[in-house]
Amino acid sequence: MVGAQEASVERAATRQASFPHLWILYLERSLHKEVAELERTAGAQQQGRPASPRASGEWRRRRRRQSSRGFSQAAVRAAGRPPPPCPAKAMASKLLRAVILGPPGSGKGTVCQRVAQSFGLQHLSSGHFLRENIRANTEVGDMAKQYIEKGLLVPDHVITRLMMSELENRRLEHWLLDGFPRTLVQAEALDKICELDLVITLNIPFETLKDRLSRRWIHPPSGRVYNLDFNPPHVHGIDDITGEPLVQQEDDKPEAVAARLRQYKDVAKPVIELYKSRGVLHQFSGTETNKIWPYVYTLFSNKITPIQSKEAY
Repeated sequence: MVGAQEASVERAATRQASFPHLWILYLERSLHKEVAELERTAGAQQQGRPASPRASGEWRRRRRRQSSRGFSQAAVRAAGRPPPPCPAKAMASKLLRAVILGPPGSGKGTVCQRVAQSFGLQHLSSGHFLRENIRANTEVGDMAKQYIEKGLLVPDHVITRLMMSELENRRLEHWLLDGFPRTLVQAEALDKICELDLVITLNIPFETLKDRLSRRWIHPPSGRVYNLDFNPPHVHGIDDITGEPLVQQEDDKPEAVAARLRQYKDVAKPVIELYKSRGVLHQFSGTETNKIWPYVYTLFSNKITPIQSKEAY
């Protein structure tokens, strides 16, 4: 009898070593059944009903059988596999968190739109959220409006407050940030709520940026951007969708472009260095968005399954 039991234990140990994941799964299911049985027993006792025989004697017998088969926490650790994560953490680990950095006129808005459509990510533009909040007269929108009307940049504490609120509402979505973080303070605030998987920076020659910005016209209410060279409106000076007039921003005019680009470089440098040191930064250089796009598409394809071919553009 003793010899047969020892042989049974030896066979169980061999199976456990060969198929550790199956044994762990079986153990988890067994433990779930035991917990459910104990809960039923406790409920019966509270109501004055006798506990079921299965919940008493059978439970002890099953524990003894599992012990003889080698089931234990030590066996789980010996299998070399950690216990599976809880569902919430497992879901979070599958969500893609990405950022695109680039100076004004680099084409990051166009790249973001293509990534969003090709991979199903939410394109989260800080400029878009600012316009929405200003139109809705929210508290943060009113704060931002005061700076914008004076021709000043929206300060870190205002834009960070805005973006943290928007990201909180999108915890269960893949997303791609555009226009945030711009500064090291904003990057550190973002660190507190998530860990980025990808950061892309677009390196475009100064002359190309200057030409693009001087040819750029926008529709202020929506933020739609047109370029007279490669993305002109159907009717010169008119928004394609609303029929409203387009304007050229003061800081897009040639005399203001150089100062604007120098300012971006000074502010963005520590942000770029931060993400480079973490190994998540990917730099793409060129003068045409259509030539940069295939490389961006390939990078994202290694992280998430595309829903649209890159040849769509």
